[in-house]
Amino acid sequence: MTHTLGISAGFHDGAVSLINNQGEIVFASHSERYSKFKNDSGISPDMLRDIQDYDIDTVAFYERPWLHNIQQLASGQRNFTAWTLRGRLNELLPPGWLKKRRVRLVNFPHHLSHAAAAFQTSNFSSAAVVVIDAIGELDTISIYHATHDNLGRAQYRRVWRHLYPHSVGLFYSAITKHIGLRPMEDEYVTMGMSAYASHKKYIVAQQMEQQLIEDVSTATFLRNLHIGLDPNEYPYEPEDMAGAVQTLTQQMVHSIALLARNLTGETNLCYGGGVALNCVANHQLGYMFERLWIMPNPGDAGASLGAAALSYQRQLTWKNAFLGHFINGDYPVKALLDELIVNQIVGVASGPAEFGPRALGNRSLLADPRGQDIKDRVNAIKQRQRFRPFAPVILEEVADEYFDFSPGWRNNRYMQSIAMCKQPERFPAICHVDGTSRVQTVPKDDSGIRKLLEQWYLLTGCPMLLNTSLNIRGQPMVNDRYDAREFSLKYGIKVCT
Repeated sequence: MTHTLGISAGFHDGAVSLINNQGEIVFASHSERYSKFKNDSGISPDMLRDIQDYDIDTVAFYERPWLHNIQQLASGQRNFTAWTLRGRLNELLPPGWLKKRRVRLVNFPHHLSHAAAAFQTSNFSSAAVVVIDAIGELDTISIYHATHDNLGRAQYRRVWRHLYPHSVGLFYSAITKHIGLRPMEDEYVTMGMSAYASHKKYIVAQQMEQQLIEDVSTATFLRNLHIGLDPNEYPYEPEDMAGAVQTLTQQMVHSIALLARNLTGETNLCYGGGVALNCVANHQLGYMFERLWIMPNPGDAGASLGAAALSYQRQLTWKNAFLGHFINGDYPVKALLDELIVNQIVGVASGPAEFGPRALGNRSLLADPRGQDIKDRVNAIKQRQRFRPFAPVILEEVADEYFDFSPGWRNNRYMQSIAMCKQPERFPAICHVDGTSRVQTVPKDDSGIRKLLEQWYLLTGCPMLLNTSLNIRGQPMVNDRYDAREFSLKYGIKVCT
């Protein structure tokens, strides 16, 4: 059986995805999990060793190198790369990797790779596809109408686009940098901080709209925010700045989604690009579309899967996000339960790792969500700011009893939207200051986290656990057994494998 290797690398969060000629996703992972360098933009040789036994006949790249260089010119940067596809891949892959193999090389536009990652992993026959990120070549927002032809091939008709420098993602990153956080990395911290904003956030948002934004409805800006803001601009509290940028971003995302619905006539939405990770903004989309799909890795790393999908042309077989490095053995349900009962907090590293930035039960730090001090204890372990919230993972069939979901997000299996917690006093460890939670619902499947939740529910009457990624702030998630042992030794938390 032959395979297509999709690659996204060179900017940030390098990744590869491998699909076979039947459309099955065989492997997908992030370079950082192997190199141990957060947001590693390259392709780790160790990651490629995990797929060395597969017959690869096609390599698909997620963008066009020559157009990427045009973008560098347009943005005033001079970080030029090779102009040809083969030259670019030779820069990114280990020396001689391509030369040793007879493979077909293909590449696709950046935003189309995002769109394919979204649509071709969905179960929709047609959909509006929205892509919003910082910058992909020259596109910053794209709307496609995606369908299948009579041979089952995915077809994309772009119906609207926005070009650099008008960028929702760059706007959010500029404010993230302005409040002292790391752009292109800490945007999720900005999102969490926004819940602590005072009423002044509306004053700040109004000022930003007047001085930075020409038209909120089309995300058109008055200046290029790629270069950031003057440090003396907006002398407000970081929480109010975060609240303002979140408010304006939500307005822009919702306007673009409404435009997509009107232009395509679709009630199905597929959404990709880095901005699709903003689960607070995603909540309202559940009222705008009947069905939604955000692939669990909608950012640039996930575009590696999109490139492979475009080469394959047809719908992929999507089962779940457990696609990475495999740790052999049964899911350690009993060991996890024992540790949760005694110490309330435990790590797990079992089975295939998650593809995407959020742990879903195979590389997770788990805890009893009912303890008053659990949130502070877990934040201390992870060396994060004390205000940072945590997510609950819950049995899907009872989730409505504990959380108030928007209609389109009742099956929130990948933590892609928030929901209001109905009993915050019972579960303080998984409720944010505004009463919301970024819920992960687990269906009746054969996953390890499902088995653990079922046993935990029988034992305690609590159908949920706190779930966060098994890593320390600024470091990649645990990937293999060695990482798990090191985590346990360094941070004093038992990690079951």
